[in-house]
Amino acid sequence: MTKPSDAVNTAVIPVSKLEEDSYDWWERHEQVLRIQKELDPEVVLIGDSITHFWGGEPWSDNVHGERIAWNSVFAPYRVLNMGFGWDRTQNVLWRLDHGQLDGLKPEVVVILIGTNNTSETENARANDADEIAEGLRAICDRVEAKVPNARIVVMAVFPREKEPDHPRRVLIREINERYAKLAEERGYAFVDIGPRLLEPDGTLSSETAPDYCHLTERGYRHWAEALRPLLPAR
Repeated sequence: MTKPSDAVNTAVIPVSKLEEDSYDWWERHEQVLRIQKELDPEVVLIGDSITHFWGGEPWSDNVHGERIAWNSVFAPYRVLNMGFGWDRTQNVLWRLDHGQLDGLKPEVVVILIGTNNTSETENARANDADEIAEGLRAICDRVEAKVPNARIVVMAVFPREKEPDHPRRVLIREINERYAKLAEERGYAFVDIGPRLLEPDGTLSSETAPDYCHLTERGYRHWAEALRPLLPAR
């Protein structure tokens, strides 16, 4: 879909659930609000299904892998998983505007978002790289305002599709160039594990991402290894 020149950037307009998925979006939102104060997280993960399906609290039946990677990096910490399947940047903005970080004091906030903004559905149009980067900027603005002492870690959008010349791969590279600039501008940590997830020929293996999007335990191990040095010493 070609974006009209005068189109409003949907990536920065907060909106609640847009897509049907394999879980109850509203119930997960309520779970986050119920447990966040009691959990008092030291680490908060913000994201979509890739984060959602890794593990942690709130508990989800949709966990991929063996949790070895999760425990290898997060076992010493109290972690709140604010990953929601099918979320775009605009969904994250709505969640942040409706209490999901309120009153918390995490030491680190890890943000992985944007891949679903590259998808076109009946409920939302795809966004271009500039729009998606503005969505991330708006998310970071909220995070800074709500948890000003937290270290922000921006993850590059992970590779999608099997072949390196797929148009979505090209778009993701453009998104990540903008994410890297934003992180540098604001002094955030920027982490790109894309090269670790790919095979030497640039393809994405089904052993890492069976649907060429969501990670297996093999893929999560790479993410865990990249995050470990960025978390507080324990």
